[in-house]
Order: sequence, then C-alpha cells, then structure tokens
Amino acid sequence: MRGKVTIEEAFEIPSEADQSRDQAAIYVAPDDLERYLRQIKSITGERLKISEDNGIGYTVLSLTVPGIQGIRERQKAESHAREVNNYIADKIKDHRDRLGAFAALSMHDPAQAGKELRRCVKELGFHGALLNDVQHTNQRGRCLYYDQPEYDEFWRVAVELDVPIYLHPAAPTGDNYKEHYENRKYLVGPPQSFCNAVGRHVMGLITNGVFDRFPNLKLILGHLGERIPFDFWRANHWINDVERPLAKKNGDTMCERDVLHYFKNNIYVTTSGHFSTNTLRFVAEEIGVDRIMFSVDYPYERLENGCGWFDNNSDELKKILGGRDGYLRVGRDNAKNVLKLSKFKDSDAPV
Repeated sequence: MRGKVTIEEAFEIPSEADQSRDQAAIYVAPDDLERYLRQIKSITGERLKISEDNGIGYTVLSLTVPGIQGIRERQKAESHAREVNNYIADKIKDHRDRLGAFAALSMHDPAQAGKELRRCVKELGFHGALLNDVQHTNQRGRCLYYDQPEYDEFWRVAVELDVPIYLHPAAPTGDNYKEHYENRKYLVGPPQSFCNAVGRHVMGLITNGVFDRFPNLKLILGHLGERIPFDFWRANHWINDVERPLAKKNGDTMCERDVLHYFKNNIYVTTSGHFSTNTLRFVAEEIGVDRIMFSVDYPYERLENGCGWFDNNSDELKKILGGRDGYLRVGRDNAKNVLKLSKFKDSDAPV
C-alpha cells in the first residue's frame, strides 16, 4: 500500500547522542546498535529513503524516550522541550509533504505545557504532542500523573486545539526499577514494563473522570492499546459492580461509563511494534476499525518489518478489517482524520 501514515516514529537531536546510546542498551539488540544510532538521528536522509521504499507517504516524528519526561528539573525540561521543538520544526520545514511532528512537552507545569502545545500547533504546524508517560521530578519517588484535576488546564488546551495527545511508555527508573525490575531486567520495555506503566496511567485518566470532563479529548496509545483491550470485560465488571459503588459510598470521583466506551469515543490505538494479524483482529472486533491507525515504532522496529507485515498480508488484513475500506482507514485515512492531514505523498494512491 502506498501512502501509509506512521505516527510513532522516534528521533533524537545530535546533542543527546550519548543518551541515544544509553537507550539503545535497553531496547536494541547488540548487533543492531549501529543501525539504531544512525537512524535515530536521521530526519530527512536515510529515513525518507526507507520510507519511500516501503510505501510510507507521511511520518509524524516525536522525541525518543525518555524525552522531556525524564528531565527532573522544571526549568531545564521546559527549555529543552522548546529547543527540541524548534529543532525538528526546522528539520522538516522543507519536507512537509512527507514529515510532520508531535510536540515534546515538559509536564511539570500544566499551564506552561498547554502554552507550548499551543505554540507548536499554531506556529510550527505540529499535529499534537507525544508524552513519554509520567513526568519525573526532583522529589525522590514522585512522578506526576496527568489524571489529577490540576492537569485539566492542559487537557482543555488540547481539546480547544482539537489535537491528539499520544501517551507513550518509558523505562522504569530509580526506586521503581530497583524494586520491580533490577532482578528481572529483561522485562523492561515491551516484554512487560511498558504496558504495566502506561496501562496504569491510562486507566487513571479513565477512572478519575478526565474523559467525562473533556468528552472531545483525543488520546492515542501505541502497541495496539498496551494490552488494555484484552482486559475490557474484567475491568468493566469490577468497575461497574465493585469500584463505582465504593466510590459513591466514599464520595470519590469515578468514571461515568465503561472502559470500552472511552476506547470507542476518546482513545485510538496504533499497530506500532505489534505486527500480529490475530491481535489486530481481536482489537478491531473490540473497538472498531475507525479507532486503529498503522504505525511502526521506528527505529526500534524496522520499517521493513512493519510495512512488510501490513503490505504482504493485505488480503487477510482486508478480511479482518471489513474489506478494502477498512484496510485503507487503518493504513492512512484514520490518521488523515485525527491529524487533519491534507495532501501528502501518495495520499490518494489506490489500494
């Protein structure tokens, strides 16, 4: 398929090359290290060439993990976010028919985060923001979750701008790592820690009523939903039959609807790093084809693998996605709608 859109594709700025190497030690096989280090810093060279070879028409770039969320000092985080956003805006300015970006944001201060999001969307033409899970702080063991009332000021800006926020995982650090992963370090990342952390954060957004207060808010999750879709029945059962009555008794805020409702109305998922036809079938049946978007997770995953799966299995994927139109929606049309994309390379190519 020509004209595919990918929206979870990472980059790093040259001044943070050492950090790229540190991240590679967590997520990249040793014999693949040099490829990763080269590709994470390529914006318009090798990246565009491989994208062309694999039928990708438009790529939305975002700062790699841990990104701004890993910066504990507020002023440093805010300054670096602005530096990163200006850097990537300059890099893609002559390739806007091929490349876009999500803003990197410091989430220490919700008001400042909203202000920088507004600048990136209005002045730089970005499509929203990508946040690498919780914001780390200088207070030992304290991370900031965006499901608390003080973050309503930020979510209000996202709704006003009508742009999505991509909630992406990051590796466990500090006491969290020592307590849970030091003796099981090979569970860090996609094997387990990613879905544990982001799943908790997303369920906090849901159960603490963020989507009830902002019914038009758009959230994106990678990796076909961070395993949450496989627990819909059990989560809904306990929320409806146990947790909501307890919340009412205790006078606490609780979500108004089933978890599934928010996945069908507020949350989108992508195929990033999860190239499984059977899994895609299940998720499509649960939340619907209109809530799924193609992505790869480059350069942690190879474009050749993600695109190869989507293209080489097109006949089977069309069957599970409801035909050619469903396949097209997942490949590019849902992203067109969510990101408000106009013309880009091969944007109307036949399937």
